Amino acid sequence: MNRLISKCPACHETLQVSTLQCPDCGMELRNTFELSPFDLLDNEQFEFLLTFLKYRGNLKEVQSDMQISYPTAKKKLDELLAALNLSEGVEKVMPKEIDISRMDVDYTSTLASEIIKAKLKAHGGHITVYTARGLPCEIYAESDGTTFTSDKLPVKPAYDYKVFDDIVELLIKQGGRAKKGNGRNYKLGEPGCEENTVVGTIALHRGRTIGESVFDPVFVMAAILEWAGIAKNGRGELILTEEHNDL
Repeated sequence: MNRLISKCPACHETLQVSTLQCPDCGMELRNTFELSPFDLLDNEQFEFLLTFLKYRGNLKEVQSDMQISYPTAKKKLDELLAALNLSEGVEKVMPKEIDISRMDVDYTSTLASEIIKAKLKAHGGHITVYTARGLPCEIYAESDGTTFTSDKLPVKPAYDYKVFDDIVELLIKQGGRAKKGNGRNYKLGEPGCEENTVVGTIALHRGRTIGESVFDPVFVMAAILEWAGIAKNGRGELILTEEHNDL
Protein backbone atom coordinates (compact mmCIF):
# COMPACT_ATOMS: atom_id res chain seq x y z
CA MET A 1 0.00 0.00 0.00
CA ASN A 2 1.37 3.39 -1.04
CA ARG A 3 0.84 5.90 1.74
CA LEU A 4 -0.37 9.40 1.02
CA ILE A 5 2.50 11.85 0.58
CA SER A 6 2.05 14.58 3.19
CA LYS A 7 5.23 16.64 2.77
CA CYS A 8 6.36 18.59 -0.27
CA PRO A 9 9.54 16.94 -1.63
CA ALA A 10 10.92 20.37 -2.58
CA CYS A 11 10.31 22.61 0.45
CA HIS A 12 9.01 20.00 2.99
CA GLU A 13 5.87 21.98 3.80
CA THR A 14 2.62 20.10 4.48
CA LEU A 15 0.74 19.31 1.28
CA GLN A 16 -3.00 19.83 0.76
CA VAL A 17 -5.34 17.48 -1.07
CA SER A 18 -7.23 19.35 -3.78
CA THR A 19 -8.81 16.52 -5.79
CA LEU A 20 -10.56 13.28 -4.91
CA GLN A 21 -11.31 10.89 -7.74
CA CYS A 22 -13.57 7.85 -7.89
CA PRO A 23 -11.58 4.97 -9.47
CA ASP A 24 -14.80 3.39 -10.75
CA CYS A 25 -16.68 6.16 -12.57
CA GLY A 26 -13.94 8.78 -12.77
CA MET A 27 -15.92 11.49 -10.98
CA GLU A 28 -13.74 14.16 -9.38
CA LEU A 29 -14.34 16.31 -6.32
CA ARG A 30 -12.27 19.46 -6.11
CA ASN A 31 -11.79 21.33 -2.86
CA THR A 32 -9.16 21.88 -0.18
CA PHE A 33 -9.16 18.78 2.01
CA GLU A 34 -7.19 18.67 5.25
CA LEU A 35 -4.96 15.70 5.96
CA SER A 36 -5.68 13.83 9.19
CA PRO A 37 -2.99 13.57 11.90
CA PHE A 38 -2.53 9.93 10.85
CA ASP A 39 -1.68 11.03 7.29
CA LEU A 40 1.04 13.31 8.68
CA LEU A 41 2.90 10.49 10.47
CA ASP A 42 6.23 9.57 8.94
CA ASN A 43 6.82 5.97 7.87
CA GLU A 44 8.62 5.06 11.10
CA GLN A 45 5.81 6.44 13.27
CA PHE A 46 3.18 4.74 11.10
CA GLU A 47 4.97 1.39 11.39
CA PHE A 48 5.17 1.76 15.18
CA LEU A 49 1.45 2.60 15.34
CA LEU A 50 0.50 -0.52 13.36
CA THR A 51 2.72 -2.70 15.55
CA PHE A 52 1.33 -1.10 18.71
CA LEU A 53 -2.25 -1.80 17.57
CA LYS A 54 -1.34 -5.31 16.41
CA TYR A 55 -0.29 -6.23 19.94
CA ARG A 56 -3.12 -4.25 21.58
CA GLY A 57 -0.76 -1.85 23.33
CA ASN A 58 1.46 -4.54 24.84
CA LEU A 59 4.85 -2.80 24.79
CA LYS A 60 6.67 -6.01 25.69
CA GLU A 61 5.40 -7.63 22.48
CA VAL A 62 6.12 -4.45 20.50
CA GLN A 63 9.72 -4.54 21.77
CA SER A 64 10.11 -8.16 20.73
CA ASP A 65 8.59 -7.64 17.28
CA MET A 66 10.59 -4.50 16.48
CA GLN A 67 13.70 -5.67 18.36
CA ILE A 68 14.01 -2.48 20.38
CA SER A 69 14.54 -1.76 24.08
CA TYR A 70 11.83 -0.54 26.46
CA PRO A 71 13.23 3.02 26.63
CA THR A 72 13.21 3.15 22.81
CA ALA A 73 9.66 1.81 22.63
CA LYS A 74 8.53 4.31 25.28
CA LYS A 75 10.23 7.15 23.40
CA LYS A 76 8.56 6.13 20.14
CA LEU A 77 5.18 5.99 21.87
CA ASP A 78 5.68 9.47 23.35
CA GLU A 79 6.68 10.80 19.91
CA LEU A 80 3.63 9.16 18.34
CA LEU A 81 1.29 10.70 20.92
CA ALA A 82 2.86 14.10 20.35
CA ALA A 83 2.50 13.74 16.56
CA LEU A 84 -1.19 12.91 17.01
CA ASN A 85 -1.68 15.81 19.45
CA LEU A 86 -2.57 13.38 22.22
CA SER A 87 0.23 14.17 24.64
CA GLU A 88 -1.51 17.08 26.38
CA GLY A 89 -2.83 16.16 29.78
CA VAL A 90 -0.44 13.24 30.15
CA GLU A 91 1.19 13.53 33.53
CA LYS A 92 4.91 14.18 33.37
CA VAL A 93 6.71 11.90 35.81
CA MET A 94 9.88 13.41 37.19
CA PRO A 95 12.86 11.06 37.35
CA LYS A 96 13.26 9.57 40.82
CA GLU A 97 16.52 10.33 42.58
CA ILE A 98 18.28 7.09 43.47
CA ASP A 99 20.94 6.61 46.14
CA ILE A 100 22.53 3.14 46.28
CA SER A 101 25.51 4.12 48.43
CA ARG A 102 24.11 2.16 51.42
CA MET A 103 23.11 -0.87 49.34
CA ASP A 104 25.36 -3.63 50.68
CA VAL A 105 25.31 -6.88 48.70
CA ASP A 106 26.65 -10.34 49.48
CA TYR A 107 27.74 -11.42 46.02
CA THR A 108 28.52 -14.95 47.23
CA SER A 109 25.00 -15.57 48.52
CA THR A 110 22.43 -17.76 46.74
CA LEU A 111 19.52 -16.09 48.54
CA ALA A 112 16.94 -14.54 46.22
CA SER A 113 17.13 -11.27 48.14
CA GLU A 114 20.88 -10.91 47.54
CA ILE A 115 20.66 -11.96 43.88
CA ILE A 116 17.99 -9.34 43.21
CA LYS A 117 19.88 -6.66 45.15
CA ALA A 118 23.04 -7.40 43.16
CA LYS A 119 21.24 -7.19 39.82
CA LEU A 120 19.35 -4.05 40.82
CA LYS A 121 22.53 -2.36 42.03
CA ALA A 122 24.28 -3.29 38.78
CA HIS A 123 21.52 -1.35 36.96
CA GLY A 124 22.04 1.75 39.08
CA GLY A 125 19.11 1.04 41.39
CA HIS A 126 16.38 1.31 38.76
CA ILE A 127 14.92 -1.31 36.44
CA THR A 128 11.80 -1.85 34.36
CA VAL A 129 10.15 -5.26 34.69
CA TYR A 130 7.05 -6.59 32.97
CA THR A 131 3.95 -8.27 34.29
CA ALA A 132 2.51 -11.42 32.76
CA ARG A 133 0.34 -9.11 30.62
CA GLY A 134 3.36 -7.19 29.42
CA LEU A 135 2.69 -4.04 31.45
CA PRO A 136 5.84 -2.20 32.61
CA CYS A 137 6.60 -1.72 36.29
CA GLU A 138 9.30 0.67 37.46
CA ILE A 139 11.37 -0.68 40.36
CA TYR A 140 13.54 1.59 42.52
CA ALA A 141 16.08 0.82 45.21
CA GLU A 142 15.46 2.93 48.31
CA SER A 143 18.25 4.90 49.98
CA ASP A 144 18.14 2.76 53.15
CA GLY A 145 19.74 -0.06 51.14
CA THR A 146 17.29 -2.69 52.39
CA THR A 147 13.98 -1.87 50.67
CA PHE A 148 12.55 -1.14 47.24
CA THR A 149 9.51 0.61 45.81
CA SER A 150 7.55 0.53 42.57
CA ASP A 151 5.18 2.80 40.74
CA LYS A 152 2.72 -0.11 40.94
CA LEU A 153 3.04 -0.56 44.73
CA PRO A 154 1.38 2.44 46.39
CA VAL A 155 1.76 1.04 49.89
CA LYS A 156 3.95 1.90 52.87
CA PRO A 157 6.29 0.91 54.35
CA ALA A 158 8.39 -0.09 51.34
CA TYR A 159 8.96 -3.80 50.72
CA ASP A 160 12.23 -5.30 51.96
CA TYR A 161 14.22 -7.65 49.75
CA LYS A 162 13.85 -10.56 52.17
CA VAL A 163 10.25 -11.00 50.98
CA PHE A 164 11.76 -12.80 47.98
CA ASP A 165 13.46 -15.31 50.30
CA ASP A 166 10.07 -16.18 51.82
CA ILE A 167 8.54 -16.60 48.36
CA VAL A 168 11.36 -18.89 47.19
CA GLU A 169 11.12 -20.91 50.42
CA LEU A 170 7.41 -21.41 49.69
CA LEU A 171 8.19 -22.58 46.15
CA ILE A 172 10.79 -25.06 47.40
CA LYS A 173 8.42 -26.46 50.06
CA GLN A 174 5.78 -27.02 47.39
CA GLY A 175 8.00 -28.82 44.93
CA GLY A 176 9.09 -25.80 42.93
CA ARG A 177 5.78 -24.14 42.20
CA ALA A 178 2.99 -22.37 44.07
CA LYS A 179 -0.31 -20.71 43.27
CA LYS A 180 -0.20 -16.93 43.19
CA GLY A 181 -3.51 -16.57 45.03
CA ASN A 182 -5.95 -13.68 45.07
CA GLY A 183 -5.65 -10.95 47.67
CA ARG A 184 -8.05 -8.60 45.95
CA ASN A 185 -11.20 -10.58 46.60
CA TYR A 186 -10.32 -12.65 49.66
CA LYS A 187 -8.94 -12.06 53.12
CA LEU A 188 -5.86 -13.85 54.40
CA GLY A 189 -6.69 -17.47 55.19
CA GLU A 190 -9.80 -17.64 53.00
CA PRO A 191 -9.89 -20.00 49.99
CA GLY A 192 -7.88 -18.29 47.25
CA CYS A 193 -5.71 -16.38 49.72
CA GLU A 194 -4.35 -19.20 51.85
CA GLU A 195 -1.03 -19.10 53.67
CA ASN A 196 0.48 -21.46 51.09
CA THR A 197 -0.15 -19.06 48.20
CA VAL A 198 2.32 -16.42 47.11
CA VAL A 199 0.03 -13.57 48.12
CA GLY A 200 -0.55 -15.24 51.50
CA THR A 201 3.18 -15.64 52.07
CA ILE A 202 3.80 -11.98 51.24
CA ALA A 203 0.99 -10.91 53.57
CA LEU A 204 2.46 -12.94 56.44
CA HIS A 205 5.87 -11.43 55.73
CA ARG A 206 4.27 -7.99 56.08
CA GLY A 207 2.85 -8.92 59.47
CA ARG A 208 -0.76 -9.47 58.46
CA THR A 209 -2.86 -11.97 60.43
CA ILE A 210 -5.52 -14.48 59.44
CA GLY A 211 -8.82 -12.80 58.61
CA GLU A 212 -7.29 -9.46 57.64
CA SER A 213 -7.58 -7.83 54.23
CA VAL A 214 -4.35 -7.71 52.26
CA PHE A 215 -2.84 -5.77 49.38
CA ASP A 216 -2.03 -8.02 46.41
CA PRO A 217 1.45 -7.18 45.03
CA VAL A 218 2.10 -10.57 43.40
CA PHE A 219 2.05 -9.22 39.85
CA VAL A 220 5.06 -7.02 40.67
CA MET A 221 6.93 -9.58 42.78
CA ALA A 222 6.49 -12.25 40.11
CA ALA A 223 7.79 -9.88 37.44
CA ILE A 224 10.91 -9.11 39.52
CA LEU A 225 11.58 -12.79 40.20
CA GLU A 226 11.28 -13.58 36.49
CA TRP A 227 13.56 -10.67 35.55
CA ALA A 228 16.16 -12.00 38.01
CA GLY A 229 15.95 -15.50 36.52
CA ILE A 230 14.71 -16.99 39.79
CA ALA A 231 11.15 -17.97 38.87
CA LYS A 232 8.92 -18.19 35.83
CA ASN A 233 5.85 -15.98 35.90
CA GLY A 234 3.25 -18.55 34.91
CA ARG A 235 -0.48 -18.16 34.56
CA GLY A 236 -1.84 -18.32 38.10
CA GLU A 237 1.37 -19.73 39.53
CA LEU A 238 5.05 -19.10 40.13
CA ILE A 239 7.53 -21.76 39.04
CA LEU A 240 11.08 -21.94 40.34
CA THR A 241 13.62 -22.03 37.50
CA GLU A 242 15.86 -25.07 37.17
CA GLU A 243 18.92 -22.86 37.49
CA HIS A 244 17.84 -21.48 40.86
CA ASN A 245 16.49 -24.84 42.05
CA ASP A 246 19.98 -26.30 41.65
CA LEU A 247 21.61 -23.61 43.81
